[in-house]
Amino acid sequence: MRKTNGRPFLEVFASALHEDYRFPILEIFAFLYALGTFTFASFGGVEGELAAYSLASSLLGMPLFVFIILIFKNVAFGLGSDIEKGIVQTYFSYPLKRRWILSAKLLSALGVAFLLFFTIQVSALYILAPEIVLPYLGTVLLTYAANLSFPLQIAGIMLLVTLILRRGGLALVIGIVLYFALGIVTSLIMVVSLATNSTLGLQIISLISPNVGLANYYSLYSPYPNGQLWTPTFTEVLFLVGSSYVVVASIFLIGYLYFCRRLGL
Repeated sequence: MRKTNGRPFLEVFASALHEDYRFPILEIFAFLYALGTFTFASFGGVEGELAAYSLASSLLGMPLFVFIILIFKNVAFGLGSDIEKGIVQTYFSYPLKRRWILSAKLLSALGVAFLLFFTIQVSALYILAPEIVLPYLGTVLLTYAANLSFPLQIAGIMLLVTLILRRGGLALVIGIVLYFALGIVTSLIMVVSLATNSTLGLQIISLISPNVGLANYYSLYSPYPNGQLWTPTFTEVLFLVGSSYVVVASIFLIGYLYFCRRLGL
């Protein structure tokens, strides 16, 4: 049985890094992460666990959008360009199984981008308010998990679109349009839910974007003077976050299966 050779994997990974983070892409995105993180930090005038959630949420605004653009570019345009140029076909001649080739590409596209994003964010949190963050580290991590799942779902869909269309530029456009379209639909559903005094819409949204459920759990955006329309329990929040990552894993699994079995290159 043929064993996976570490050197070919590293060669594919190094090639992906070179394409995904050509100078000055990495430097620009690192600067934007740092700028957005320290500029928009807000303590919200609250204390305890709520302060940790408020601070982490405020740091996620612009940096999260920058992170989304970076991973969308890497997943769609990077992989799509390799398919169009025939680079992926070259990788198939390496003593590597297809799943390892895709893993190397995604490690560069998603892993490095996440490492840069998370390192700057965590460093900023520690610098700005260690007395708030350290006692409530679980709350901070849950806030990040809840906010990152939806972009990762779209990234997975973009991966599938890229593999099917084999055109990175078009897949990138489709992914960005889909991201903003779902954001608009989410806002409309929230408005309808509040207007009709129905919690069903909010619950459905939270299965896709668990940050909505988390925000309602902390009751930061109450439209009513007497409280939230829907306030999930902490167990329900954990279920929503876990379910959203099951969706993320399922989408990427389908991408792997398509790349390994159906991508006729």
